[in-house]
Amino acid sequence: MRSELHGSHPLKKKKLDPNRPDHVAIIMDGNGRWAVERGLQRSEGHRQGVNNLRNVVRAFVEQGVPYVTLYAFSTENWSRPDNEVQNLFGILTDYVSTEINSLRREGVRILHLGNKTSLPSEVRDAISLSEEMTSHNELLTLSVAFNYGGKQEIINAVKQIVKDGVSIQDINESTISERLYTSKIPNPDLIVRTAGEMRLSNFLIWQSAYSEYYSTNVLWPDFGSGDVDKAIEAYSSRRRKFGSVDY
Repeated sequence: MRSELHGSHPLKKKKLDPNRPDHVAIIMDGNGRWAVERGLQRSEGHRQGVNNLRNVVRAFVEQGVPYVTLYAFSTENWSRPDNEVQNLFGILTDYVSTEINSLRREGVRILHLGNKTSLPSEVRDAISLSEEMTSHNELLTLSVAFNYGGKQEIINAVKQIVKDGVSIQDINESTISERLYTSKIPNPDLIVRTAGEMRLSNFLIWQSAYSEYYSTNVLWPDFGSGDVDKAIEAYSSRRRKFGSVDY
């Protein structure tokens, strides 16, 4: 399969407009609904959603956004039917094997956010391979939250603080942030959720304290470059106050 990231011109880093976000995080919702509306198995919706990543990544690169995070599989998703969960694992490993060389050549760095230990070995291997092969890339950092839960992330950080023997008076926001999965990337400026839902679903709950939110009725498999443009435009029109007074 030829990656859509490969076009007639290579991807290049664009100077970021100060009114545009550095980091966009996306809750990719609506894969199953997309499939059901078309009389297909839910797994086909997930597969189409993964295939859509190519166009979305290119769109964010062209917008000059250097960090994108995708909510791919939550700790709560284990409660879904076993065949759907296994299909998701298979789709992930297939995507890595098919697309990793293209992503590496295009300058995309892959980071995993979440707990690897409870995942099948083939999924852990695929994640490790994608991180290793792209570790030196700088065009765009694509973080994939897979087996991720925001509450558990904070619990793990607190446990690590205790394990590290940090004194009570030395515990602050940085102490916690440095022990989160996201310690290597900035907090999200914008969180996008597709399929019309209006909740965080345990996603980046510490990091999103001052994030802007954007919800669209578009189902994730149909979310394209035009929708990326709309989300960025909506963000650019807002005034971020971070708790200050807006006169």
